Amino acid sequence: MAWREEVAEVKRRAFAEETYWGRPVAGWGDDDPRVLIVGLAPAAHGGNRTGRIFTGDRSGDWLFRALYRVGLAVQETSTHAGDGQRLIGARVVATVRCAPPANKPTPQERDACAPWLLRELGFTRPKVIVALGGFAWQAIWPALRSAGYALPPRRPPFGHGVEVPVGDAVLLGCYHPSQQNTFTGRVTAEMLETIFKRALELSS
Repeated sequence: MAWREEVAEVKRRAFAEETYWGRPVAGWGDDDPRVLIVGLAPAAHGGNRTGRIFTGDRSGDWLFRALYRVGLAVQETSTHAGDGQRLIGARVVATVRCAPPANKPTPQERDACAPWLLRELGFTRPKVIVALGGFAWQAIWPALRSAGYALPPRRPPFGHGVEVPVGDAVLLGCYHPSQQNTFTGRVTAEMLETIFKRALELSS
């Protein structure tokens, strides 16, 4: 918490004239989504600056481009709150609600934010849940259990494209569109679009 506020005070030079949000970042999107997208945490100069998860950072550029191309978003970019971006049948939430140092949240931060993830699951009841990265994959299982989803006896390991029925919904694994993954080609635009096309198929 102190670090997130320090970042909002010190700022990055490119955003020196902006007022940073610097507080916990809530989920946003459709109130009755077919697809719930679970990310890691707000980026220090992305969601922590704009107040909207995956907004104003490069991971978000990749994510929203894919969502737009499959029909889950009205535009390719999400740069700031009030920019006209709107999600269609989808909602985005972070596992950890505050920007962590080096974009690496701890298990303790994950557990502290778990009640909010559970609440998102409870009021949305999506048909498909897309976990972006291994951290989100680990965090979603206890929330699913607490929300009353029927889980398999063993937790499958995370992987890109892994599908797991959880009661009347499906959990999908997807590599996180982080700069590390996109720069190295571990995840491509085509891979992201394929995941969200599949999410739409499963949610229809």
